[in-house]
Amino acid sequence: MVKTAAGNSVAELLRIQKHKRRVRENLELYSLLLPVLIHIFIFSYIPMYGILIAFQDYTPGSPILALDGSVKWVGFKHFKNFITSPMFPRLFYNTFHLSFLNLAFGFLCPILFALLVNELADNFYKKFLQTASYMPYFISSVVVAGMVLSFINADGVLNQILGLFGIPPKAYNTLPSAFPVFYTITCIWKSFGWGSILYLSTISSIDPGLYESAKIDGASRLQRCWYVTLPHLSNLIIIQLIFSIGGLLGSNTELILLLYVPATYSTADVIGTYVYRDGLMGGRFSYGTAVGIFTSVINFTLLFITNKISNKVTDYGIW
Repeated sequence: MVKTAAGNSVAELLRIQKHKRRVRENLELYSLLLPVLIHIFIFSYIPMYGILIAFQDYTPGSPILALDGSVKWVGFKHFKNFITSPMFPRLFYNTFHLSFLNLAFGFLCPILFALLVNELADNFYKKFLQTASYMPYFISSVVVAGMVLSFINADGVLNQILGLFGIPPKAYNTLPSAFPVFYTITCIWKSFGWGSILYLSTISSIDPGLYESAKIDGASRLQRCWYVTLPHLSNLIIIQLIFSIGGLLGSNTELILLLYVPATYSTADVIGTYVYRDGLMGGRFSYGTAVGIFTSVINFTLLFITNKISNKVTDYGIW
């Protein structure tokens, strides 16, 4: 092996030069990535020291870390208080229930919509349908919640339509059994179009020759969709499913806060709304932080288990 005076082999020097050249060639891409990394570091990593207040009796204005004994460490007190709280069973069930409904019905909608849009022959109608489906995602949750509440209240549009069929009006916005239905429908309507973008972009990258070959072999539209399109979407579907299951305890707190009323707490009150009321508004910041950490740990555990199962069953996962 040929070596230089410094003791490095020629192959090693060539490898180093190749690496430096690659860095110079991609310097523009690295510079585009730098602001994002800085943003994540400042707003995601630096504030993480704040989770220490979950193990303290923290009061606003007091130091989070101090060596003079002014910090009141309480260990897992707040975690135990939450788990043993009489509110815990209802909060845990409602959070899981609403998230599961959104997963069971909302996860398939973007996939089915993308498959249906892909089968449209008219490009103008296809683009119009895609644009129309994206629009609800950009509507403020405040506006969406106001629309839903105006539709389902006692004199809303829904009761007026049902009245034509002789059904007496009801204040569905105060009916606990109706909240999961309207919440799930609202979440699906607001997000299915935006969620279909990844699937549509993946479908557009499929080699058209595969469809032509399947068509020549006599495959129908449904068969081409089943044997050509879906296999190319399988990896993306698995990744999306893993993330969705990993967020089962992360319901849409913002929308629930806007939709629920005290009369629907029995089915609408979730961990996120409870933390907002009792932790943030009630000034129990240590308690609210502990509940947030508890939820994050459960979500990560679900994500880890789902990814393990996916790797074993499909040989594909996040890591």
